[in-house]
Amino acid sequence: MLIIITRTLILYALVVVALRIMGKREIGQLQPFDLVIILMISELAAIPSENVGIPLIAGIIPILVLLLASILLGQIEMKSERARAILNGTPSILIERGKIIESELKRNRYNLSDLLEELRIKNIPNIADVEFAVLETNGQVSVLSKSFKRPLTPEDLNMSPPFEGLPTVLIMDGKLNPAGLQHLSKDIQWLKDELEKQSVNRIEDVLLASLDTSERLFVQKKLNC
Repeated sequence: MLIIITRTLILYALVVVALRIMGKREIGQLQPFDLVIILMISELAAIPSENVGIPLIAGIIPILVLLLASILLGQIEMKSERARAILNGTPSILIERGKIIESELKRNRYNLSDLLEELRIKNIPNIADVEFAVLETNGQVSVLSKSFKRPLTPEDLNMSPPFEGLPTVLIMDGKLNPAGLQHLSKDIQWLKDELEKQSVNRIEDVLLASLDTSERLFVQKKLNC
């Protein structure tokens, strides 16, 4: 039993490392060849972990070969547009200026029910309001509404709102983030003073505290405090 657990943990660690090396896109935006490699890696890792009669190296070597293949294909894909088209395919326009392109639906074996569902998910129930709908190479549908159906932006009103950056986390789950304080040129005494203004006496009692670019401090206490 201990041998099975050890082999499983080794293969698990190897697969996690392989996915990390392959990049975040592998998880969040799978392309066809990415999906094939991940499925093969998972299968190759499962066999040696289940059967102790198979040498562990027999599972490790194929995984490393697939990892190398993924890296090489990724490099080729980055340098060649033709290679990208061969490996990943090309986007397909499903709706153009409010008109469904039936030939593209048939070529991609994409039915109307799925298309309407994707539009509803993006809060566009009426096809007539769609300028373009594009089936991307990862299977997602990108939708561009017609100009008169898009929400107003400050630019449309000739307004220039102030810059809004990302808030800086200062405390997370009761633990101080010194790097965040340093980034904002603040010290811990400043933070304690600000917490006291919100009736918080200890950093350990804070679930989350962050400061935005407008110098507004958000603080939420833990439930048990």
